[in-house]
Amino acid sequence: MKAFRWVHTIHGFTVFMLLFLLLLIPFLVPIFFRSKFRWIGTLNRIWARATLAFTFLPYSVDVRGDLDPARSYVFCPNHFSFLDIPTMGLNPIDTIFVGKNDLERIPLFGWMFQKLHITVDRTKLRSKYETYVKALAAIEEGKSLVVYPEGGIYSTNPPEMAGFKDGAFRLAIEKQIPVVPVTIPNNWIILPDDEVLVRFGIVKVIFHEPIETSGMKTSNLKELKERVYQVIQTELRKDGN
Repeated sequence: MKAFRWVHTIHGFTVFMLLFLLLLIPFLVPIFFRSKFRWIGTLNRIWARATLAFTFLPYSVDVRGDLDPARSYVFCPNHFSFLDIPTMGLNPIDTIFVGKNDLERIPLFGWMFQKLHITVDRTKLRSKYETYVKALAAIEEGKSLVVYPEGGIYSTNPPEMAGFKDGAFRLAIEKQIPVVPVTIPNNWIILPDDEVLVRFGIVKVIFHEPIETSGMKTSNLKELKERVYQVIQTELRKDGN
């Protein structure tokens, strides 16, 4: 059984990187022509769907609210697995990621990621401030963001989430744009954070009803954060039963 998991894992990684190389030239378009940023979402969907299909991982996308492509959103998914990143490529709305700068260390892929998305070094206060400013500017340009509100893979007892950080909710309130809670219930089983071997399973992602922030102020931040947390955590518990 373990031998099959090794074969599956190596095959999956190979597929992921081959598709990256095939899509590299199209990804250069939004890097050099920033007005074409919506290509990022389209290419991410192609990459995510093809990767999952060719690695024999079925997937399910459940959109429970109306998502308007003309609006900007802050998408807030739970984060238990490295598989969560390609999973969010299934997003029907074109988005860019706000995430830790660890991926920048990967040759070529890291260069592309930091050119297309917003990265942060959470150990440096200045980096966190600059990231926040860049995120505000991205929203001004009409972009939607994916922000993992746990700040990384920090849960020690999935599917119970770690606490949420303020950044995603502060951005949404300041720009008065909706927050979309996103539940990814199975990835921590398919590819646990403390393992390298993939298990067979259904990659499932649920986009919940957007939560409007119109009229909210900074004083509502804690309330908004708790509301999003409960939406996701309730779904995680339900899916686990």
